[in-house]
Amino acid sequence: MSLVNGIPSDCLPVEDRGLAYGDGVFRTLRVQGGQPVWWRDHYAKLARDAAALNLPCPQAAILLDEISILATGRDGVVKLVLTRGGGPRGYAPPSDPQVTRIVLFSPPPDNDPGQRVEDITVRWCTLRLGRQPRLAGIKHLNRLENVLARAEWHDPAVHEGLLCDDTGAVISGIMGNVFIVSQGALMTPDLAQCGVAGVARTRILRAAGERGMTVRMTRIEPQDVQSADAVMLCNSVQGVRRVARLEAQTWPSSGWADTLNTWLYEVD
Repeated sequence: MSLVNGIPSDCLPVEDRGLAYGDGVFRTLRVQGGQPVWWRDHYAKLARDAAALNLPCPQAAILLDEISILATGRDGVVKLVLTRGGGPRGYAPPSDPQVTRIVLFSPPPDNDPGQRVEDITVRWCTLRLGRQPRLAGIKHLNRLENVLARAEWHDPAVHEGLLCDDTGAVISGIMGNVFIVSQGALMTPDLAQCGVAGVARTRILRAAGERGMTVRMTRIEPQDVQSADAVMLCNSVQGVRRVARLEAQTWPSSGWADTLNTWLYEVD
């Protein structure tokens, strides 16, 4: 089910710049009883990312109304997409973009047992992320790197892939952000050069600060992950998931994933 500029539709004009160039931003979030979870953080992130691309962001009330229309009191997942709309052929963006607004609703992932896994198996991806500080942190529509990385395996026992940049630094999973614990210190990759700064990551960082705990945002090497006491991945749909196995390496439960999941829901 989807709305395009408030109208039920599953079509876009062929000249839409989101289709032609990946010119836009998006958010994926859970809804419970038709209400978006962590809405304040998601809308703030959508607005910041849109501003970084010089895109007008719709008012929150418009998006909330459209989410309510699609969700109709149900649980599920909503994807919000903003594109720069149509325009003449060529890369030059229109000076007065007419933003295309897309809202999509899907059933909750709990309907698919294969998507609801608390302790996950991950692998290293061979694809390397390109560094582009101008786009670092933004969840823009050009996610071809993630697509190619996810195409590297077909084993259903592997739930996620870990991505490094072209210098070898660990950046993220394909679908979420990374946290590790080493000698009692909680760390997450520095995303100043590339990667997506997700809302779940932001909420964990804020919760840690409220508890007086410092989280190191730093360069993390593959050997840091392999020697860590705990490794976790997080996103807004699945929360925090504990990495139980990375290829041949395994980790026992440390309790950190449960702690960070609690933080996600306790923080304002």
